[in-house]
Amino acid sequence: MPALQPQPQITTLEQYEALPENVRAEVFDGQIYYMASPSQIHQTILTELLVSIRNYLRKKGGDCQVFPAPFDVKLSDRPLNIVQPDLMVVCDKDKLDGKRCNGAPDFIIEIVSPGNPSDDYIRKLYHYQNAGVREYWIVDPRTEKVIVYHLEQPDFQMASYTFQDKIQANIWEDFWIDFQELGL
Repeated sequence: MPALQPQPQITTLEQYEALPENVRAEVFDGQIYYMASPSQIHQTILTELLVSIRNYLRKKGGDCQVFPAPFDVKLSDRPLNIVQPDLMVVCDKDKLDGKRCNGAPDFIIEIVSPGNPSDDYIRKLYHYQNAGVREYWIVDPRTEKVIVYHLEQPDFQMASYTFQDKIQANIWEDFWIDFQELGL
């Protein structure tokens, strides 16, 4: 007969909110995962993408807003799933409560960290697809590749690009990011 295994403690929203402000963490299926500080290349890519998206949204007008990390997204209550995407666009202002986004953002970009690439490629893809994120990009500085997931269809589409490509954001017909122009 196998020995009983200790069950990991399920994190509540209250416990998550009680974490010190300088601690970066996410919660998947009620389990807390601590995050390392981002690297210089990570922050450079984040800044360039943020500026590109923000400039586009300002010109376009409308209700969409872009947020960089750290800004919480509560994907679900039971089990508790809270993420801090590197970049996200939220077009439904009703999802924003001043503290976080409650529900799936429309567009998420994650920049892969060397210490935990499976988080972005596997765990977050799974949770973002199930939560209703419309589009998800994974930007990998090590391989200089960008994987784009268009998640709106049941059998979502995936495309792979390089840092030499100009990539269209599928949620808008007239927005492209030219990775060559980002100066990476």
